[in-house]
Amino acid sequence: MRILVAIYSEFQSWCIPEPQVEALRRAFPEHTFVRADSDEATLAAVPDAEVAFSSRITPAHLAAAPRLRWIHSPAAGVGSMLFPEMLRSHVVMSNSRGNSSTTIAEHVIAVTLALLREFPRAWARQQERVWAQNEFDAGASIRTLRGARVLIVGLGSIGAETALLAAAFGAEVVGVRRRPAAPRPPGVVAVVPPDRLADELPAADVVILSAPQTAATVHLIGERELQRMKDDAVLVNVSRGKLIDEPALVRALEGGRLRGAALDVFEHEPLDPASPLWGRRDVLITPHVSGFYADYWPRATRLFADNLRRFAAGEPLANLVDKEAGY
Repeated sequence: MRILVAIYSEFQSWCIPEPQVEALRRAFPEHTFVRADSDEATLAAVPDAEVAFSSRITPAHLAAAPRLRWIHSPAAGVGSMLFPEMLRSHVVMSNSRGNSSTTIAEHVIAVTLALLREFPRAWARQQERVWAQNEFDAGASIRTLRGARVLIVGLGSIGAETALLAAAFGAEVVGVRRRPAAPRPPGVVAVVPPDRLADELPAADVVILSAPQTAATVHLIGERELQRMKDDAVLVNVSRGKLIDEPALVRALEGGRLRGAALDVFEHEPLDPASPLWGRRDVLITPHVSGFYADYWPRATRLFADNLRRFAAGEPLANLVDKEAGY
């Protein structure tokens, strides 16, 4: 088979290292691996490809790929590739869900604790060499995760791992997912369907977004939802930026709503330097790095290699994507 490896970005961390491509070539000498590092190179190579190891196949690429049968994404999210032509096509898709669950869950806990314990304020005062003990109110400003009600929207591998860690801290964890009757992940005390989200928001001390981006989840958190959240609540997004209406979030924060927001993803990346989110001390910004860890690419490549063996043998693929559902 001819296999296209097209995993590239303006950000180096999201570009597959060449040693991983070479490892695939050594492991599968019977197949031909062609690497592409731009949209133009992908367009030139995709006509002969039967398989694409890629997180960026555009409508133009698909139109030029009559032999393409399977796409495997090195990331969990595949929403950007689920355009109408892809949905109508015979091409099957799989993803790398689970590959970054642990590191993202740890990131969620880290930024949640940072906001609950006012670390951004401490960091700002450190830069100013100011001993700001009187700015920290032991009766109000410092919160604990123990005893907090944590609402996790999306109980896939990331949400389930986050629930386990939050529960270990003593939080009461409630989940939101499409199939509430399915077995609850460890640490989750209750699961509700998406149409109950508005009912759960007023009780939540921490709201974590780990649901996939689909047509149903775009601007899942907007003006109405933000108004229903507690004034002292924390909002964390490690999913996709489009799940939050960013202008509505800015308005809510400017109006004194929420303790703060920890955002690893944004509607448009990189985040515009003019965005009002940058200058706020109640917003903790990380540049889409929650999924980073030392073995990311070796593990992503091994997952693809395992699926390639399955595909070649005609066996069911792991992490098969339901294209209609969006994940």
